[in-house]
Amino acid sequence: MFFAPTLLALLDSKDAQKRPKVHSLCLSVGNADGLGDVRRHELERSLDVLGIEDGRRWVVDTPDLQDNFTAEWDPQTIANVLRPYVLENRISTILTFDHQGISLHPNHVSLPKGAAHLLSTLPSTPSKPRPRLFSLITVPLHSKYLGPVAPVAAKLALILPGAGASGAPVAVSGWEGYMRALQAMMQHRSQLVWFRWLYVSFSRYMWVNEWVEVPVVPMSASAE
Repeated sequence: MFFAPTLLALLDSKDAQKRPKVHSLCLSVGNADGLGDVRRHELERSLDVLGIEDGRRWVVDTPDLQDNFTAEWDPQTIANVLRPYVLENRISTILTFDHQGISLHPNHVSLPKGAAHLLSTLPSTPSKPRPRLFSLITVPLHSKYLGPVAPVAAKLALILPGAGASGAPVAVSGWEGYMRALQAMMQHRSQLVWFRWLYVSFSRYMWVNEWVEVPVVPMSASAE
């Protein structure tokens, strides 16, 4: 729903050796309406469309990380869940929401805090640096619903002097990428209420993702 332009940009490389290994980890089955099993299967079908391979995608159902629009998740709990996946799969980069979570959903808002907490506890050496953390930038409301204008504006910002380029990593989809993102979103049938149709029609995040790297302060340094 939010990350399709980036996933497609990473996975659509025609050179298999240069294509990164992309993993998906979802920390909730989305059971707020009692539809957790349905939404787990919908996510699987959506990831099929986007091209994330079996064996590199997981959905976690933990009592302390339940879908809830009124409560943030505990950063330590998030870190505890993330740790084995990050270490066992030798993850080098984590992509997640920023501190506004695009929609201010408290579960989304919690994720960068938990990821940063985990990384702050991991050792880092020149030969084995800790993973990097990037957050998806929440744009102002007036920029969120530009629809097909969004990729044009994003590309202008990249090439025109003074057009607002920030230097942030950016993924921009064309019509083919938008149609793939729409097909992926169509797998989430249980969530396609009326306002999500407006989202898939006009949301910038169906077309453009901009990222910012999150600095990680090692736990030992922050304790001094």
